[in-house]
This record gives sequence, structure tokens and C-alpha cells, in this order.
Amino acid sequence: MDRVSPARPAPHLRRTPVQQRSADRLARILDACAELLDETGYEELSTRAVAVRAGVPIGSVYRFFGNKRALADALAHRNLDSYAERIGGRLASLPSADWRGVLDVVLDEYLEMKRTVPGFALIDFGYQIPVGTPATGANHQVADRLAELLAGHLGRGADDELRRAALVSVEAADALLQLAFRVDPAGDEEIVAETRELLRAYLARVLD
Repeated sequence: MDRVSPARPAPHLRRTPVQQRSADRLARILDACAELLDETGYEELSTRAVAVRAGVPIGSVYRFFGNKRALADALAHRNLDSYAERIGGRLASLPSADWRGVLDVVLDEYLEMKRTVPGFALIDFGYQIPVGTPATGANHQVADRLAELLAGHLGRGADDELRRAALVSVEAADALLQLAFRVDPAGDEEIVAETRELLRAYLARVLD
């Protein structure tokens, strides 16, 4: 499994690593947290189990995190950074006016992470504990990052209209994709296709 270090300091860390060895240890802790979430769920997750899985002393976990909720928050933060990086890495190959291509990348990368990234199904970009209850403000953070990426690609400002359209799109996609993964653990392809068409029709009013 590829390890992704946090792209920017996470607000949930007690201490931000300054040396590579410390950053690698933090990445191992978050990797272990993600794996255990898939195996046991949030309720059975413990900082001690994370330390054992990561192969670090329990004190190393508490050096960065006060409790398992902070671990979940930091994992969500890392997921969002990774998501933005994956999208950004693909935008260079798209024509600058092709917002539909950007939308496809945004959806495809989310689906890929949902299906393959450990812990993502439960944590996403903001812990969904109980399952299906996104953290307040998580979708706003996702929408802001996507609005900035889209604005940069289209060569326009991330104005209020674009940010509002991004937020509406993220909220709609969040609800529909949750439905798609309830219907089919791999994501119901017909619901995903309907979600794509709905977002294209809505965004055309703003971006065409």
C-alpha cells in the first residue's frame, strides 16, 4: 500500500513533525488507523491497537493525538489532501475549457478512493460516525478545495457563484453516492451514472 504523508499541517495534530523520521512515524500511525477502521469499525478502535499495528510505542501516538477522535479527524484531513493531489495531477492533461472532463475526474477519483483506500468508506473527508452522518463543515472544505482547483483550471476566479455551485454539487453528490454504495458495496453503476448526469446538467447553468 502506498503511504501518503500529510500535504499540509493537520489542525488536529498536537505536534507537527519537522523531521522525516517523525513524519514517517505519523504516516504509519494513520495507515494503521485506516486499516483498523476497515477491520473493526470506529467503536472498537483504540489508540493502543493503532500503536501495536503501527509498530510504535503508545507514547508516539499520544505525541500526535489526544484520542481516537483526533486520529479520525487527521485521517480525514489526509484523505482530502490526497484527493486534491490526485485530481490536480490529472487536470494538466485536460483542455482548459473542459469543465465536464474535470467533473469526470472529480467523480472518478472519489469512487476510486472509496473502493480502494483503507478507512475511506467510514472516514471519507470528515468522520461519518455514526455511519452516514458527515461531520459539520466537511463538505464545505471539499467544495472550497474543488472550487479552487476548477477555477485554476478554467482560468477564472473562485467567486461566490462558483463556490456556491461547488457546494451544491458536493452536497448532492455526497447524498447520491452514499445511496449508490448502500445499494451496492462497490457503488451501483446506474446511480453513479445518474449522479454524473445530474451534476452536468446543474453545472452547465454556471459554467457554459
